[in-house]
Amino acid sequence: MSDEETKTLDRPAADRATVTTPHGTAQPTWLGPVLIVGIVLAALNLRPAITSLGALFEETRTGLGMSGTVAGLITSVPALCFAVFGVTAPRLSRRFGPVAVVCAGMAAVAAGLLIRPFADGAAGFLAASALSLAGIALTNVLLPVIVKRYFPDRVGTMTGLYSMALAAGTSLAAAATVPLTDALGGSWRTGLLMWASLAVLAVLLWLPIARAARRADRAAAAAGSGASAAVRADAGPRVARSRTAWALACYFGLQATGAYITMGWLPQIFRDAGVSASTAGVLLAVTMVMGVPLAFVIPGLAGRMRNQGAIAVTLGVFGLTGYLGLYFAPAAGAWAWALLLGVSNCAFPLVITMIGLRAKSPAGVVKLSAFAQSTGYLISIPGPLVIGTLYQHSGGWDLPLALMAGLLVPQIALGVLAGRDRTIEDECGVRD
Repeated sequence: MSDEETKTLDRPAADRATVTTPHGTAQPTWLGPVLIVGIVLAALNLRPAITSLGALFEETRTGLGMSGTVAGLITSVPALCFAVFGVTAPRLSRRFGPVAVVCAGMAAVAAGLLIRPFADGAAGFLAASALSLAGIALTNVLLPVIVKRYFPDRVGTMTGLYSMALAAGTSLAAAATVPLTDALGGSWRTGLLMWASLAVLAVLLWLPIARAARRADRAAAAAGSGASAAVRADAGPRVARSRTAWALACYFGLQATGAYITMGWLPQIFRDAGVSASTAGVLLAVTMVMGVPLAFVIPGLAGRMRNQGAIAVTLGVFGLTGYLGLYFAPAAGAWAWALLLGVSNCAFPLVITMIGLRAKSPAGVVKLSAFAQSTGYLISIPGPLVIGTLYQHSGGWDLPLALMAGLLVPQIALGVLAGRDRTIEDECGVRD
């Protein structure tokens, strides 16, 4: 933590009523409330591009003439974009500022969602989806940075609000896309297009926020207080030498694989079992909404434990039970399997918490987070594509479900390794 941030935390509550930059430059009084709404709106836009497509995947595949392999590629694009564009977020943030990059990210989300319903083929649809997902990737990385920068004394509250909004956007798009599409005439193109309005609203709100942040940065630079407090890129341990860092990266990759397979294919699994399209969308929403309460419970529980391996095992067992249920009785126990997989998918807040616990220094946390997330998303890319290919060539879900359950076994083992009470600094021989 920088000296400026420490001083901010030490100020009386009355002095912290207004939002400030790390340089101590006062912001307009309207910025705090508007920025809170902006963060919520941005978080709401981080998943509808994915889950709305999952709810209408069969109609979209048919309308664009996609093969199972191409459909699997579509479901792999989120992980690819998160890995590729997420890595660029820190550099773009240093160059333009995190607020400006989030504003541009929301603009990319809106543009992609506006363009892709009008695509005539799979290639155009894929390109427009990638544009939206690039914006999501940038925003996903930088929203926590903005929370820490502008609300240093309310990080927990704002992070909880941001997490809740993300889960709400995920489940809302999954549950509401099919009924709203039916109400608007039944076209899958209309059903996907309507989510662009939420992204456009976010852009309109982030534009004045970005202008205010730019003026504040210029004023700070003019006052001579614009020196960066950022951690040098070469500071901290060399995380690639740490076994714990690799365990975290691989655990992140396998949990992301399961999450994106679920978001991309779970409605189709239920529909192929005889569940209606609208009910399948609601079931996906149930799976996604489990992340709202557990995103608060799991980090607190993990932080009080010296070893988080037991939580990783518990989440993995929930997932195994859910996949076995889908294998043997997908329609009969649909609600139970959706709940179980929703709990299992909460490995994401666990791994994010473990990243903070497995490093001592700010430099270590930054480097471990970047390493684990970028490597993890790269690991997750083949999963949805492989599932789509197996689904197409095997003619059913037995083989894909067996693979999905099988991946949870190494995920559990890696969670146990990553959850051990040790730090990357100790493993890399870095002294305090």
